[in-house]
Amino acid sequence: MSDMLSIGLSSLKAYQTALTTVSENIASAGTAGYSRRTTDIREVVAPAGITTGTAQGMGVVARGLTRAADVYKTAEVRTATADLARTEAGATWLQRVEESLTGNKLGDRLTGFFNSAKAVAADPASLAPRAAMLEAASSIASSFAATGTALDGAMEDLDKSAEAAATQLNSLARSLGRVNAGLGRQQEGTSGQAALLDERDRLLEQMSAITDVSVTTDTSGRAIVRVGGVAGPVLVQGENTGAITYQRSDEGLVAYTLHFQGEGSPVFPNGGVLAGFAEGAERIAGALDEVNKLATAFAEGINTVQAAGEDLDGTAGAPMFAAGDPAYKLTLMLDDPRGIAAAAPGKGIRDNGNLAGLEALRGSGRFEDTIASVTSANAAALSARRSVAEAQTAMRDSAVSERAAATGVNVDEEAVDLIRFQQAYQASSRVIQIARDTLNSILEIR
Repeated sequence: MSDMLSIGLSSLKAYQTALTTVSENIASAGTAGYSRRTTDIREVVAPAGITTGTAQGMGVVARGLTRAADVYKTAEVRTATADLARTEAGATWLQRVEESLTGNKLGDRLTGFFNSAKAVAADPASLAPRAAMLEAASSIASSFAATGTALDGAMEDLDKSAEAAATQLNSLARSLGRVNAGLGRQQEGTSGQAALLDERDRLLEQMSAITDVSVTTDTSGRAIVRVGGVAGPVLVQGENTGAITYQRSDEGLVAYTLHFQGEGSPVFPNGGVLAGFAEGAERIAGALDEVNKLATAFAEGINTVQAAGEDLDGTAGAPMFAAGDPAYKLTLMLDDPRGIAAAAPGKGIRDNGNLAGLEALRGSGRFEDTIASVTSANAAALSARRSVAEAQTAMRDSAVSERAAATGVNVDEEAVDLIRFQQAYQASSRVIQIARDTLNSILEIR
């Protein structure tokens, strides 16, 4: 009779644990990163040396929790996350370049300036078209300055974003180090261990959005994390964590350095926003370099044409523009419409021969074509990035769905288990009740 009570009691405890686990699964079904748990219920093993039939039917016991996990599908999600984050980050800075190049209408201002010179050529002695040409020249200077300033602003924002991302990655690494420490103290098969493993995977997925991570785990589930590929330097090992720093040269070359246990190692991210920032910095620096070169060539070319002619007072033309430092800070030096050198030397105020040099410069300098080419190339790259991002979004969504199918909570299945374990729990309660009633009946007979 005591065996019957023992069997009923062990079953009651086991299925109570199972019911708790199922209830937790259902309650956490919508929680991001939560992996399904199952209770490991096993038959009570007879003590060593007992071989008689009386050792049979000793009940069941809950041996612990089993957390659903699929290391391959989880790794696929991290890889897809890193690829998508890199592409989206790159597209963000390409968009900033496009806004800088088109928002200040530099191409239109260049066209307007050269067209205004044609109006002066039509009536060289008139002050009105000359004033209009100087106004167009002022717009050119402002447009160059605004375009360069916008690109510089984009680079400053990129620097801040990259530094913030590195700081966030370092914070996640420290959090993972604490999780590793907790895993080292947890008993296997406990709810606490399962929760820490969920948190570990959540942190790793967040880290993969910042940079590509290579992850290995020990027998306790503690993660060893390398950045920049399987051969990259270690960022997290047990409770020990490193820190990544960001630097950028004037040429737009980005350098990441990982500091771990007193040593610094270069990091070359292949995924995540850190890789996207590196690409973006090169794009911005390239566009800024083109604008500076264009500003320098434009100012020098216009000033050369000015110097070759005479103004309305019959004197050699003075410089119209001065390139700044950086060159895009173009300054309009000429403020008197009479100073435009339209005439060839000695030809008089009604001559427009020197303006032919301006039209020739327009063709040879290809200023309008250059800015249009830079803008078109950037737009094509941006369009390509967006197309890739769409494909990578679909790939990541698929990877997340496959992982969820393997490790997530299916509420319908959990509802079935809930009913099953409830029935088993009630049956166990009934066994105890019957054993008690039987024992009472025996005692009453005596």
